[in-house]
Amino acid sequence: MEDIIAYFEQLDPILAAFYATLFTWGLTALGASVVFLFKTMSRAALDGMLGFTGGVMVAASFWSLLAPGIEMSPGEGFVKVIPAAVGFFLGAAFLFGLDKILPHLHINFKESEKEGIKTPWHKTTLLTLAITLHNIPEGLAVGVLFGGVAMGMDGATIGGAVALAMGIGLQNLPEGVAVAMPLRRAGMSRKKSFMYGQASAIVEPVAAVIGAWAVLTFEPILPYALAFAAGAMIFVVVEEVIPETQQDKFTDIATMGFIGGFIIMMILDVGLG
Repeated sequence: MEDIIAYFEQLDPILAAFYATLFTWGLTALGASVVFLFKTMSRAALDGMLGFTGGVMVAASFWSLLAPGIEMSPGEGFVKVIPAAVGFFLGAAFLFGLDKILPHLHINFKESEKEGIKTPWHKTTLLTLAITLHNIPEGLAVGVLFGGVAMGMDGATIGGAVALAMGIGLQNLPEGVAVAMPLRRAGMSRKKSFMYGQASAIVEPVAAVIGAWAVLTFEPILPYALAFAAGAMIFVVVEEVIPETQQDKFTDIATMGFIGGFIIMMILDVGLG
């Protein structure tokens, strides 16, 4: 692990963010590749995986983004927390807007429950776009944190940025499964199911590069940018991930998956950050 951290320390921060999110995209593709081995997966396993995803995202939002953002903000008391509060709200508002505009369909929901502007797009495209919404704030978070490390801001470390990428990569693995498996079960070919599954995370390297560039170009926005990514991720968890796990009788499994994901992300961030 020390060698990995040392390697990223030598890279340009934008390139480091790009490489880190190529890793997270790769784990999404690995998860989607399960369709080459199985045609179906139990609903209990799927809900547990989605719960794990939510736990990682919530833990990452605090340990990797909000806490460092507050620590590096100037001032004391209420003044110190203003950038985090403003950024958190703007991040949630940004995802709220995308959620209302971008056509998508959550996993485990009926086609009649699709959201966003009305469109004739097929269910496969809508499912992929739903997971793509998850991945925008995840890629952004990695990019912003690597940018913060390059700016030498207190609370931002290469270890923390690597831990965040690892945690997001771990929860991308079940996300890839969660997209590809329902498509395969619906009768789509293995190859197409895999392609749709991995495509949902292609946005992460793009978002990471944008996030790192923005922080490096406009240094004062860093505390706001960290909280922005956290707000976007929390919005996704509350509005999408958790409801997706509550559509059947396996809510307890989903809840324990959430707890496990939170613990693992917390351990990674504290241990490496």
